[in-house]
Amino acid sequence: MLSLLSVHFDNRIPNWRTNLMLLNHNVLVLMIEGKIKYTINDRTVIGEKGELLFLPINTLRAGENDEGEHQKFTVLFNHGEEDSEELPIFRKGQFIKCKIRNFEYFKHRFEKLYLEVVGDGKFNRYLVSGILQELVGMAARGFELVEAAPIKLKLANELQKYMVAHYRQPVQIDELASLIHRSSNYTISMFREVMGVSPIQYIHLLRMKEACNLLTNSDLSVTEISNYLGYYDHSYFFRIFKKYTSMSPTAYKHSGLSPPSLQLF
Repeated sequence: MLSLLSVHFDNRIPNWRTNLMLLNHNVLVLMIEGKIKYTINDRTVIGEKGELLFLPINTLRAGENDEGEHQKFTVLFNHGEEDSEELPIFRKGQFIKCKIRNFEYFKHRFEKLYLEVVGDGKFNRYLVSGILQELVGMAARGFELVEAAPIKLKLANELQKYMVAHYRQPVQIDELASLIHRSSNYTISMFREVMGVSPIQYIHLLRMKEACNLLTNSDLSVTEISNYLGYYDHSYFFRIFKKYTSMSPTAYKHSGLSPPSLQLF
C-alpha cells in the first residue's frame, strides 16, 4: 500500500540545494518552471519544465538550481510489496524521467495533493490517499508509454478509437488485426504493452463503465442492460460485472455508488 510522507512546493527558492543523501523513500517530482540539476547515482540529470521525474528508494541523490530559480512539486512516499508486484517502476528500481503529455492535469493533481496536505479539511486522509494513488498510477503509465515505440502508440490509439465506437458490438481479434494490417498475435501483444490490458479486456472495461452508468442513471433492468451491451448470456454478464467491480449488478444498482472513473479513458 502506498503511504505519503510529505509534499513540498519549491517556489523559486534562491540558492536551492539539497545535499547528497541515500533516499529511504520514493520521490516523484513535477517540474513547473525553470531547471534543476540532480546528481543521481554519480550521473548528472537536468529536470526541466513539463518533466516528471521518479527517484526510487535507495537512490543516491543531490540537487541544486540550474540557470536560476525553479518551481516544482515533490512528493515523498513509500510503497509496499503488493505495489512492487503491480507497478514496474518499483520492480525496476531505476531513476526515470519523461516529458508528460497531459502536463496541466498532472499539475492540477499535484496542487490538489499539496493543498490537502497543508490544509485540514474534512475527510482529508481519504482524499490524500486517493490522489497519491492516482498520481503514482498515472506516472507509472506515463513512463511506460514513453518507452513504447511511436508506431505502437499510433496503432494502439487507432484500435482504442475503434473499440470506443463499437464496444457494444461483437469485436474479434482478427477484425482488429486487419484494421492495422498486423497479425493477431502482434495486435494483442502490442495493445497490451501500450494499454496494460488486452483488447478483449478493454472491451469489457468499456462495457462495464457503461453498465455502471446505466445501473445508476437509468430505469433499465439488469437483463435489459446486459442485452444492450451485447451480453445475451446474462449469467456471463453477471460474472464479468462482478470481476471488474467486485459487486453484482443488482447490488451495485442499489448501492447508490457513482459510476467509476476508469483511468483507461
